[in-house]
Amino acid sequence: MMALRPQPEAARVIPRLYLATPPVGDAAAFARALEPALGAADIAAMLLRLAPGGESELVSRIKKLVPAIQRAGAALVLDGHADLVGRSGADGAHITGIRAFQDAVERLKPDRIAGAGGMTTRHDAMLAAEADADYVLFGEPDLNGERPSLDAITDRVAWWAEVFQPPCVAFAARLEEIGELAQAGADFVAVGDCIWSDPRGPDVAIADAATRLTSKEKVG
Repeated sequence: MMALRPQPEAARVIPRLYLATPPVGDAAAFARALEPALGAADIAAMLLRLAPGGESELVSRIKKLVPAIQRAGAALVLDGHADLVGRSGADGAHITGIRAFQDAVERLKPDRIAGAGGMTTRHDAMLAAEADADYVLFGEPDLNGERPSLDAITDRVAWWAEVFQPPCVAFAARLEEIGELAQAGADFVAVGDCIWSDPRGPDVAIADAATRLTSKEKVG
C-alpha cells in the first residue's frame, strides 16, 4: 500500500501537496492531461473524484489512472467509493462525514488509507481520530460549495496540529491561502479547482502551489 504520510519529524518543515481532481468521466483524456501535472512538483496524494457511472465503469476509470499516479510516487485516494478500493488498485478512500467514515473504516484498515472529511465539529474530528483515520481534512467546500472562513480553518488546523498525532490536511480554495494554511501547521495542503481552472495550466499552477508552501504571507 502507498501510505499517505507527512515528512519525518526531524525534517517536517514544509507540508506536502494533496491534489484533488475535478469529476473524472473520460479517464483516458484526463490521464493525458495529468502526466505534466504530476511532474510539476512533489505530490503526496491525489483525491480522485469520479463522475457518476456504474460500478464496472468506475473501476475501469480508476484502473486507467492508477499507474501514472502511483508511478509518480503519489497515493491514489478515491473520493468515497470505499467498496471499489480493493477492486481497482487504489490506495484508499476519503470518506465525508463522521458516520459514513465510521461505517467504512473497517473495510479499509489496516491495508488501505482511510481519510476523513466533512468534520463539521471538533468532536467529529476527534471521533475520526479515535476510529483510526489516517488523516483528517479541514476546510473543504460542502455540497453547496460553502466552507468556513479562512480564519476558522487555520484555527482548526492549529488546534489539531498542537494536540493530535494523525496528520492534518487543510483545503485551500485559492492559491493565496496555501502559505497561511501551511504556517498554521497542516501536514498536507489540498488544492483542487483552483489548479485545474488556472489559465496558466495545471502544471504551472501546481508548481506555483508548491512554492507557496513556504510562504508566510497573510491573505488579505
